[in-house]
Amino acid sequence: MKKGKKTDSWLGEIHKNFFLYLMTLPGILLLLVFSYLPMAGIVIAFQNFNPVKGITGSEFVGLKNFEFFFQSNEMIRVIFNTLFLNTLFIVCGMLASVAIAVMLSELGGKWFKRTIQTIVTLPNFLSWTVIAMFVTALLSSETGMLNKALALFGIAPISYFNEAAMWPMILVLIKLWQGAGFGSIIYLATISGINPDIYESASIDGASRWQKIRHITLPLLKPTMILMLLLAMGGIFYGDFGMIFAIVGRNVALYSTTDVIDTYVYRALMDLGDMSMAAAVGVFQSVIGLIFVVTANQVARKFSPDSALF
Repeated sequence: MKKGKKTDSWLGEIHKNFFLYLMTLPGILLLLVFSYLPMAGIVIAFQNFNPVKGITGSEFVGLKNFEFFFQSNEMIRVIFNTLFLNTLFIVCGMLASVAIAVMLSELGGKWFKRTIQTIVTLPNFLSWTVIAMFVTALLSSETGMLNKALALFGIAPISYFNEAAMWPMILVLIKLWQGAGFGSIIYLATISGINPDIYESASIDGASRWQKIRHITLPLLKPTMILMLLLAMGGIFYGDFGMIFAIVGRNVALYSTTDVIDTYVYRALMDLGDMSMAAAVGVFQSVIGLIFVVTANQVARKFSPDSALF
């Protein structure tokens, strides 16, 4: 009887919200076709893949393809760069997005607020190729706007594209400019959902605007911040290939601080033409990403149970 009740309840829920579930169908199919079905191709990482023979006809070689990466002299460097840059992107991006969301929520004037929000989110819709052109125009040694500005003060031009130590900071600034405004939308939506009565009560008690932000807004943003952090942890072993390759390209002088796993594997794939080796590194990145997500989720569950994913 209980089983029947559960079935009836489930069918009743589908019937009651049929059109809502129908609206989710395209998203589910998209996720299935592009995220789950391709997972069968993981087997390529354990084969000497031959496009002519296909997956079923290629020779199985076990873990041999993983040797390409793990025996490389550059493995430690690219792993460190990947983790270091992604950590900077995640932490700085989250702080910047929260700051932008809080500032937007405090702005007065409907049209002014919408205008500022549009301006800060616009860079997210620019391709990395276009952004790379901006960066070149800004940082070029001879014609760059920044070096021309320095020349006005009698400062010698800086060859930015030869100074590897400066590029972690440069990439972080570019990433913040491009994505922090768009990332603030989620936090702004969370702030919009906070009960206004809480702020009114705080105002009656004499709380200043900063005190309301510190003791009401930020604590109530904490679950969303933890959730976004957990989601970001899954990709911490994936470098932003589109960004780094578009801006840095094959500039060997910058490899020491900007070369990440994805750009390293891309060059190896282009030079060697071995898809199995590239697939092996992809599997490695996915496994490590899963471990990071599970670990971070357990930590979140311990300190903030309501914020855990599972």
